[in-house]
Amino acid sequence: MLDIQNVSFAYRKSSPVISDFSLSLAPGGIYGLLGRNGAGKSTLLYLIAGLLTPAKGQVLFNGADTRLRLPSTVSDIFIVPEEFNLPNISLSRYLSINSRFYPRFSHEDLKKHLDTLDLDGDLHLGALSMGQKKKAFMSFALACNTPLLLLDEPTNGLDIPGKSRFRKFIVSSMDDERTILISTHQVRDIDRILDHVVVTDSNRVLFNQAVSAILSRLRFMSTNNPRLISEAFYSQPSVGGSNIIVANNDNSDTEFNLESLFEFALSNPELLSSIFQNK
Repeated sequence: MLDIQNVSFAYRKSSPVISDFSLSLAPGGIYGLLGRNGAGKSTLLYLIAGLLTPAKGQVLFNGADTRLRLPSTVSDIFIVPEEFNLPNISLSRYLSINSRFYPRFSHEDLKKHLDTLDLDGDLHLGALSMGQKKKAFMSFALACNTPLLLLDEPTNGLDIPGKSRFRKFIVSSMDDERTILISTHQVRDIDRILDHVVVTDSNRVLFNQAVSAILSRLRFMSTNNPRLISEAFYSQPSVGGSNIIVANNDNSDTEFNLESLFEFALSNPELLSSIFQNK
């Protein structure tokens, strides 16, 4: 569905943010796009949406170059940036102006999403806090029912109850036809909802696996056992011991620790990749 082919991009008078980067995503599922700050995650989302022009390469969505901004492509992709402005108008007025551009938009779905995020449908966008604006805009984004939804740091500005509602909100909106790509550095906010993990730097994919495959190969544990810590693929000191990643040789049930996996991918991507290359 989404094919990023050897894309390079630099902002004016600066070094490349993304260089010869390639990635393909299959339709369906919730993808986490993770990387260090400055690795080009936000820029990549704008390139996918066709809002930036690559210096080299192209982004194809269902075979069409997204930079052409064809009506059929624009109506199938929605991006929620980390920072945005909403007009000083009522939600109903906003819907009358903008919903017509998305043929799958559903008022029923919008009401469901607003209820999940504890928002009243009779609201004025100009009177909302930043956190409430983010909730309202994400509700509209999901109600557009685009096959591809791009979310950049969606939990920034949300309090703890808001983050919990966000996870429920995302999971309840999924179906086999929709792909959601979430770019974030707040890995603990999304670890329980992901189907797939993609870890990148500016010019390559460090790791790209389904969560089901990760849990079948790796076991995540907390321990103070020196032997287990020394034998682990990856260990990270924590209160009372260490969080470690070891081989899941007996297909044991294990809790998923996205933070540990992310740090493992950054510190030793070659070792992590080799685990999934060898059966």
